Amino acid sequence: MGPLDGVKVVEVAGLAAAPLGCMVLADLGAEVLRVDRLTAAGKPLPDDALSRGRRSIVLDLKTGEGIEILLRLAAAADVLVEAFRPGVAERLGFGPRVCQDRNPRLVYARMTGWGQDGPLAPTAGHDIDYIAISGALSLVGRAGERPVPPVNLVGDFGGGGMLLAIGVLAALLERERSGQGQVVDAAMVDGSALLTTIFHGLRARNSWRDERGANLIDGGAPFYDTYQTADGEYLAVGALEPAFYAALLTGLGLADYADLPDRNDPANWPALRERFRTVIAQRTRAEWTEVFAGSDACVAPVLSLPEASKAPHNIARGTFAEVGGLTQPAPAPRFSRTPAGPPRPPPLPGADTDAVLASLGYDQTAIVALRAHGAAG
Repeated sequence: MGPLDGVKVVEVAGLAAAPLGCMVLADLGAEVLRVDRLTAAGKPLPDDALSRGRRSIVLDLKTGEGIEILLRLAAAADVLVEAFRPGVAERLGFGPRVCQDRNPRLVYARMTGWGQDGPLAPTAGHDIDYIAISGALSLVGRAGERPVPPVNLVGDFGGGGMLLAIGVLAALLERERSGQGQVVDAAMVDGSALLTTIFHGLRARNSWRDERGANLIDGGAPFYDTYQTADGEYLAVGALEPAFYAALLTGLGLADYADLPDRNDPANWPALRERFRTVIAQRTRAEWTEVFAGSDACVAPVLSLPEASKAPHNIARGTFAEVGGLTQPAPAPRFSRTPAGPPRPPPLPGADTDAVLASLGYDQTAIVALRAHGAAG
Protein backbone atom coordinates (compact mmCIF):
# COMPACT_ATOMS: atom_id res chain seq x y z
CA MET A 1 0.00 0.00 0.00
CA GLY A 2 1.30 3.42 -0.94
CA PRO A 3 3.12 4.82 -4.00
CA LEU A 4 6.29 2.80 -3.25
CA ASP A 5 4.48 -0.52 -2.95
CA GLY A 6 6.75 -3.26 -4.30
CA VAL A 7 10.03 -1.40 -3.72
CA LYS A 8 12.39 -3.47 -1.58
CA VAL A 9 14.84 -1.66 0.71
CA VAL A 10 17.61 -3.16 2.83
CA GLU A 11 18.59 -0.80 5.64
CA VAL A 12 21.80 -1.48 7.52
CA ALA A 13 20.86 -0.07 10.92
CA GLY A 14 22.22 3.38 11.77
CA LEU A 15 21.27 6.43 13.80
CA ALA A 16 18.99 9.43 13.25
CA ALA A 17 19.39 10.54 9.62
CA ALA A 18 19.33 7.21 7.76
CA PRO A 19 16.48 5.81 9.91
CA LEU A 20 14.39 8.91 9.12
CA GLY A 21 15.00 8.50 5.40
CA CYS A 22 14.08 4.82 5.56
CA MET A 23 11.03 5.63 7.71
CA VAL A 24 9.81 7.93 4.95
CA LEU A 25 10.31 5.18 2.36
CA ALA A 26 8.45 2.69 4.59
CA ASP A 27 5.66 5.18 5.25
CA LEU A 28 5.19 5.53 1.49
CA GLY A 29 4.79 1.80 1.02
CA ALA A 30 8.30 0.42 0.49
CA GLU A 31 9.13 -2.94 2.06
CA VAL A 32 12.02 -2.03 4.37
CA LEU A 33 14.10 -4.75 6.00
CA ARG A 34 16.44 -3.46 8.68
CA VAL A 35 19.66 -5.35 9.35
CA ASP A 36 20.23 -4.98 13.08
CA ARG A 37 23.39 -5.71 15.03
CA LEU A 38 23.72 -8.91 16.99
CA THR A 39 23.78 -6.92 20.24
CA ALA A 40 20.28 -5.61 19.48
CA ALA A 41 18.67 -9.03 19.15
CA GLY A 42 15.42 -9.36 21.03
CA LYS A 43 15.55 -5.90 22.60
CA PRO A 44 12.19 -4.13 22.16
CA LEU A 45 12.08 -0.68 20.58
CA PRO A 46 8.53 0.53 21.36
CA ASP A 47 9.56 4.18 21.68
CA ASP A 48 11.76 4.29 18.58
CA ALA A 49 9.30 5.99 16.25
CA LEU A 50 11.90 6.25 13.47
CA SER A 51 11.95 2.43 13.28
CA ARG A 52 8.28 2.04 12.44
CA GLY A 53 7.11 0.07 9.43
CA ARG A 54 10.12 -2.26 9.13
CA ARG A 55 10.90 -5.91 9.38
CA SER A 56 14.13 -6.87 11.14
CA ILE A 57 16.89 -9.42 10.73
CA VAL A 58 19.90 -9.62 13.04
CA LEU A 59 23.30 -10.29 11.44
CA ASP A 60 26.91 -10.08 12.52
CA LEU A 61 28.52 -8.23 9.63
CA LYS A 62 31.98 -9.01 10.98
CA THR A 63 31.52 -12.62 9.89
CA GLY A 64 31.78 -13.93 6.37
CA GLU A 65 28.46 -15.72 6.74
CA GLY A 66 26.74 -12.53 7.87
CA ILE A 67 28.13 -10.62 4.88
CA GLU A 68 27.04 -13.37 2.50
CA ILE A 69 23.49 -13.11 3.81
CA LEU A 70 23.55 -9.33 3.36
CA LEU A 71 24.82 -9.72 -0.21
CA ARG A 72 22.01 -12.13 -0.97
CA LEU A 73 19.54 -9.57 0.39
CA ALA A 74 21.11 -6.86 -1.76
CA ALA A 75 20.86 -9.11 -4.81
CA ALA A 76 17.08 -9.24 -4.38
CA ALA A 77 16.57 -5.60 -3.34
CA ASP A 78 15.97 -2.32 -5.14
CA VAL A 79 17.79 -0.19 -2.56
CA LEU A 80 20.47 -0.68 0.08
CA VAL A 81 21.06 2.05 2.67
CA GLU A 82 24.15 2.24 4.88
CA ALA A 83 25.44 4.98 7.18
CA PHE A 84 29.00 3.96 8.04
CA ARG A 85 32.02 6.22 7.76
CA PRO A 86 33.59 6.16 4.27
CA GLY A 87 35.39 2.91 3.56
CA VAL A 88 33.85 0.86 6.37
CA ALA A 89 31.34 -0.97 4.17
CA GLU A 90 34.14 -1.79 1.71
CA ARG A 91 36.33 -3.17 4.48
CA LEU A 92 33.47 -5.31 5.76
CA GLY A 93 32.86 -6.66 2.27
CA PHE A 94 29.61 -5.08 1.10
CA GLY A 95 30.70 -1.88 -0.65
CA PRO A 96 28.86 -0.61 -3.74
CA ARG A 97 31.03 -2.48 -6.25
CA VAL A 98 30.50 -5.85 -4.58
CA CYS A 99 26.76 -5.33 -4.18
CA GLN A 100 26.23 -4.02 -7.69
CA ASP A 101 28.23 -6.91 -9.16
CA ARG A 102 25.46 -9.10 -7.79
CA ASN A 103 22.68 -6.67 -8.64
CA PRO A 104 23.46 -4.04 -11.31
CA ARG A 105 20.03 -2.44 -10.74
CA LEU A 106 20.71 -1.77 -7.06
CA VAL A 107 20.50 1.79 -5.77
CA TYR A 108 23.22 1.96 -3.12
CA ALA A 109 22.51 4.90 -0.80
CA ARG A 110 25.16 6.18 1.61
CA MET A 111 24.31 8.54 4.48
CA THR A 112 27.15 10.40 6.19
CA GLY A 113 27.78 13.75 7.80
CA TRP A 114 30.78 14.93 5.79
CA GLY A 115 30.27 12.90 2.60
CA GLN A 116 32.38 10.23 0.95
CA ASP A 117 35.34 12.51 0.21
CA GLY A 118 36.98 15.73 1.35
CA PRO A 119 39.44 16.34 4.19
CA LEU A 120 36.81 15.88 6.92
CA ALA A 121 35.28 12.69 5.47
CA PRO A 122 37.12 10.23 7.75
CA THR A 123 36.53 12.23 10.95
CA ALA A 124 33.74 12.05 13.52
CA GLY A 125 31.03 14.69 13.75
CA HIS A 126 27.48 15.40 14.78
CA ASP A 127 24.60 17.44 13.41
CA ILE A 128 25.87 20.64 15.06
CA ASP A 129 29.27 20.26 13.33
CA TYR A 130 27.85 19.63 9.87
CA ILE A 131 25.52 22.63 9.98
CA ALA A 132 28.33 24.77 11.41
CA ILE A 133 30.51 24.07 8.37
CA SER A 134 27.63 24.48 5.89
CA GLY A 135 26.77 27.96 7.20
CA ALA A 136 23.30 26.96 8.37
CA LEU A 137 24.07 27.26 12.09
CA SER A 138 25.25 30.86 11.68
CA LEU A 139 21.69 31.88 10.79
CA VAL A 140 20.01 30.76 14.02
CA GLY A 141 20.10 32.80 17.22
CA ARG A 142 19.25 36.12 18.82
CA ALA A 143 20.95 39.38 17.94
CA GLY A 144 24.30 39.75 19.65
CA GLU A 145 24.19 36.21 21.02
CA ARG A 146 25.88 32.94 20.09
CA PRO A 147 24.36 30.60 17.46
CA VAL A 148 21.70 28.23 18.81
CA PRO A 149 21.50 24.64 17.50
CA PRO A 150 17.99 24.07 16.06
CA VAL A 151 17.96 20.61 17.70
CA ASN A 152 18.91 18.21 14.88
CA LEU A 153 16.21 19.19 12.41
CA VAL A 154 18.52 20.89 9.90
CA GLY A 155 21.44 18.44 9.70
CA ASP A 156 20.24 14.95 10.60
CA PHE A 157 16.71 15.23 9.32
CA GLY A 158 16.16 18.07 6.82
CA GLY A 159 19.60 18.02 5.23
CA GLY A 160 20.23 14.34 5.92
CA GLY A 161 17.35 11.87 6.01
CA MET A 162 15.02 13.82 3.74
CA LEU A 163 17.73 14.38 1.13
CA LEU A 164 18.63 10.70 1.37
CA ALA A 165 15.03 9.75 0.58
CA ILE A 166 14.90 12.21 -2.33
CA GLY A 167 18.17 10.81 -3.68
CA VAL A 168 16.85 7.26 -3.51
CA LEU A 169 13.64 8.21 -5.29
CA ALA A 170 15.53 10.09 -8.01
CA ALA A 171 17.85 7.12 -8.57
CA LEU A 172 14.90 4.73 -8.78
CA LEU A 173 13.23 6.99 -11.35
CA GLU A 174 16.41 7.21 -13.42
CA ARG A 175 16.77 3.43 -13.28
CA GLU A 176 13.50 3.11 -15.17
CA ARG A 177 15.25 4.75 -18.14
CA SER A 178 18.75 3.27 -17.89
CA GLY A 179 18.09 -0.07 -16.23
CA GLN A 180 21.10 0.58 -14.00
CA GLY A 181 21.48 1.34 -10.34
CA GLN A 182 23.93 3.88 -8.94
CA VAL A 183 25.46 5.17 -5.72
CA VAL A 184 23.69 7.99 -3.86
CA ASP A 185 26.14 10.01 -1.72
CA ALA A 186 23.93 11.87 0.78
CA ALA A 187 25.86 14.12 3.18
CA MET A 188 24.41 16.30 5.91
CA VAL A 189 26.90 19.07 5.17
CA ASP A 190 25.68 19.18 1.55
CA GLY A 191 22.01 18.91 2.45
CA SER A 192 22.08 21.56 5.15
CA ALA A 193 23.98 23.87 2.78
CA LEU A 194 21.27 23.27 0.18
CA LEU A 195 18.66 24.43 2.67
CA THR A 196 20.41 27.81 2.91
CA THR A 197 20.25 28.51 -0.85
CA ILE A 198 17.78 31.39 -0.60
CA PHE A 199 19.97 33.28 1.84
CA HIS A 200 22.91 33.31 -0.57
CA GLY A 201 20.62 34.98 -3.09
CA LEU A 202 19.30 37.48 -0.56
CA ARG A 203 22.85 38.42 0.45
CA ALA A 204 23.75 39.04 -3.19
CA ARG A 205 20.82 41.49 -3.41
CA ASN A 206 21.82 43.17 -0.13
CA SER A 207 18.56 41.91 1.36
CA TRP A 208 20.17 39.84 4.09
CA ARG A 209 22.59 40.87 6.82
CA ASP A 210 25.02 38.35 8.26
CA GLU A 211 24.20 39.42 11.82
CA ARG A 212 21.78 37.08 13.57
CA GLY A 213 18.47 38.58 14.62
CA ALA A 214 18.76 41.48 12.16
CA ASN A 215 16.56 40.29 9.30
CA LEU A 216 12.91 39.87 8.42
CA ILE A 217 12.60 36.16 9.19
CA ASP A 218 15.26 35.46 11.81
CA GLY A 219 13.58 37.21 14.73
CA GLY A 220 14.94 40.62 13.81
CA ALA A 221 11.60 42.04 12.70
CA PRO A 222 9.07 42.49 15.52
CA PHE A 223 6.25 41.34 13.26
CA TYR A 224 8.00 37.98 12.72
CA ASP A 225 8.87 36.77 16.19
CA THR A 226 7.58 35.04 19.31
CA TYR A 227 6.16 36.73 22.40
CA GLN A 228 5.42 35.55 25.91
CA THR A 229 1.80 35.63 27.03
CA ALA A 230 0.32 36.31 30.48
CA ASP A 231 0.43 32.62 31.43
CA GLY A 232 4.07 32.13 30.51
CA GLU A 233 3.30 30.50 27.17
CA TYR A 234 4.25 31.87 23.75
CA LEU A 235 2.59 33.29 20.66
CA ALA A 236 4.14 33.16 17.16
CA VAL A 237 3.65 36.24 14.99
CA GLY A 238 4.38 36.12 11.25
CA ALA A 239 2.61 39.17 9.81
CA LEU A 240 5.01 39.99 6.97
CA GLU A 241 2.67 41.31 4.28
CA PRO A 242 0.90 44.68 4.75
CA ALA A 243 -2.60 43.17 4.84
CA PHE A 244 -1.57 40.59 7.41
CA TYR A 245 0.19 43.26 9.47
CA ALA A 246 -2.98 45.34 9.46
CA ALA A 247 -4.92 42.33 10.76
CA LEU A 248 -2.29 41.87 13.47
CA LEU A 249 -2.64 45.47 14.63
CA THR A 250 -6.43 45.15 14.67
CA GLY A 251 -6.26 42.02 16.81
CA LEU A 252 -3.79 43.63 19.19
CA GLY A 253 -5.98 46.73 19.48
CA LEU A 254 -3.28 48.94 17.97
CA ALA A 255 -4.85 49.80 14.61
CA ASP A 256 -5.94 53.28 15.71
CA TYR A 257 -2.69 54.34 17.33
CA ALA A 258 -1.23 57.11 15.17
CA ASP A 259 2.01 57.11 17.14
CA LEU A 260 2.82 53.51 16.25
CA PRO A 261 6.32 53.47 14.71
CA ASP A 262 6.68 52.82 10.97
CA ARG A 263 7.56 49.15 10.60
CA ASN A 264 9.39 49.72 7.31
CA ASP A 265 12.26 51.44 9.10
CA PRO A 266 14.40 48.89 10.99
CA ALA A 267 15.45 51.66 13.35
CA ASN A 268 11.90 51.53 14.72
CA TRP A 269 11.89 47.80 15.32
CA PRO A 270 13.03 47.90 18.98
CA ALA A 271 10.26 50.33 19.95
CA LEU A 272 7.66 48.41 17.96
CA ARG A 273 8.76 45.14 19.52
CA GLU A 274 8.32 46.63 23.00
CA ARG A 275 4.78 47.72 22.16
CA PHE A 276 3.91 44.24 20.95
CA ARG A 277 5.58 42.64 23.95
CA THR A 278 3.63 44.80 26.41
CA VAL A 279 0.26 44.18 24.75
CA ILE A 280 0.70 40.44 24.24
CA ALA A 281 1.80 39.95 27.84
CA GLN A 282 -1.62 41.14 29.02
CA ARG A 283 -3.56 38.04 27.90
CA THR A 284 -3.06 34.30 27.99
CA ARG A 285 -2.09 32.21 25.00
CA ALA A 286 -5.59 30.74 24.83
CA GLU A 287 -7.15 34.20 24.87
CA TRP A 288 -4.94 35.42 22.03
CA THR A 289 -5.63 32.25 20.08
CA GLU A 290 -9.33 33.01 20.32
CA VAL A 291 -8.78 36.67 19.34
CA PHE A 292 -6.96 35.71 16.15
CA ALA A 293 -9.02 32.63 15.26
CA GLY A 294 -10.03 32.78 11.60
CA SER A 295 -8.05 35.95 10.87
CA ASP A 296 -5.23 36.52 8.38
CA ALA A 297 -2.94 38.02 11.00
CA CYS A 298 -0.61 34.98 10.77
CA VAL A 299 -0.63 34.45 14.52
CA ALA A 300 -0.46 31.00 16.08
CA PRO A 301 0.09 29.53 19.54
CA VAL A 302 3.47 27.91 20.11
CA LEU A 303 2.51 24.36 21.06
CA SER A 304 4.53 21.67 22.79
CA LEU A 305 4.80 18.25 21.16
CA PRO A 306 1.97 16.78 23.28
CA GLU A 307 -0.20 19.85 22.62
CA ALA A 308 0.42 19.70 18.86
CA SER A 309 -1.23 16.28 18.60
CA LYS A 310 -4.36 17.72 20.21
CA ALA A 311 -4.65 20.88 18.11
CA PRO A 312 -8.03 20.98 16.30
CA HIS A 313 -6.49 21.54 12.86
CA ASN A 314 -4.06 18.65 13.30
CA ILE A 315 -6.84 16.40 14.54
CA ALA A 316 -9.00 17.30 11.52
CA ARG A 317 -6.19 16.46 9.10
CA GLY A 318 -4.94 13.41 10.94
CA THR A 319 -1.49 14.97 11.18
CA PHE A 320 -0.67 12.68 14.10
CA ALA A 321 -1.37 8.98 14.54
CA GLU A 322 -1.05 6.39 17.26
CA VAL A 323 1.41 3.66 16.34
CA GLY A 324 1.93 0.86 18.82
CA GLY A 325 0.48 2.99 21.60
CA LEU A 326 2.78 5.97 20.88
CA THR A 327 1.39 9.20 19.43
CA GLN A 328 3.62 10.44 16.62
CA PRO A 329 3.46 12.25 13.25
CA ALA A 330 1.51 10.42 10.56
CA PRO A 331 3.03 9.66 7.14
CA ALA A 332 3.34 12.61 4.79
CA PRO A 333 2.73 13.78 2.11
CA ARG A 334 -0.74 12.59 1.12
CA PHE A 335 -1.59 10.79 -2.13
CA SER A 336 -5.00 10.78 -3.84
CA ARG A 337 -4.78 7.44 -5.64
CA THR A 338 -2.20 5.43 -3.71
CA PRO A 339 -2.55 6.53 -0.09
CA ALA A 340 -0.13 5.14 2.44
CA GLY A 341 -1.61 2.88 5.08
CA PRO A 342 -1.16 3.33 8.83
CA PRO A 343 2.43 2.61 9.91
CA ARG A 344 3.27 -0.60 11.68
CA PRO A 345 4.98 -0.43 15.09
CA PRO A 346 8.77 -0.83 15.28
CA PRO A 347 9.89 -4.45 14.94
CA LEU A 348 11.51 -6.48 17.67
CA PRO A 349 15.12 -6.66 16.44
CA GLY A 350 15.65 -10.04 14.84
CA ALA A 351 11.95 -10.94 14.84
CA ASP A 352 12.01 -11.77 11.11
CA THR A 353 15.42 -13.44 10.95
CA ASP A 354 14.19 -16.98 10.38
CA ALA A 355 11.55 -15.99 7.83
CA VAL A 356 14.01 -13.86 5.85
CA LEU A 357 16.69 -16.54 5.86
CA ALA A 358 14.14 -19.10 4.70
CA SER A 359 13.14 -16.78 1.83
CA LEU A 360 16.81 -16.71 0.79
CA GLY A 361 16.88 -20.51 0.57
CA TYR A 362 18.39 -21.43 3.94
CA ASP A 363 16.79 -24.54 5.44
CA GLN A 364 16.22 -24.98 9.17
CA THR A 365 19.47 -26.85 9.68
CA ALA A 366 21.42 -24.02 8.05
CA ILE A 367 19.57 -21.41 10.10
CA VAL A 368 20.40 -23.24 13.35
CA ALA A 369 24.02 -23.39 12.23
CA LEU A 370 24.12 -19.68 11.46
CA ARG A 371 22.80 -18.94 14.94
CA ALA A 372 25.32 -21.29 16.51
CA HIS A 373 28.17 -19.58 14.64
CA GLY A 374 26.93 -16.14 15.77
CA ALA A 375 26.35 -14.96 12.20
CA ALA A 376 22.61 -14.46 12.75
CA GLY A 377 20.44 -13.85 15.78
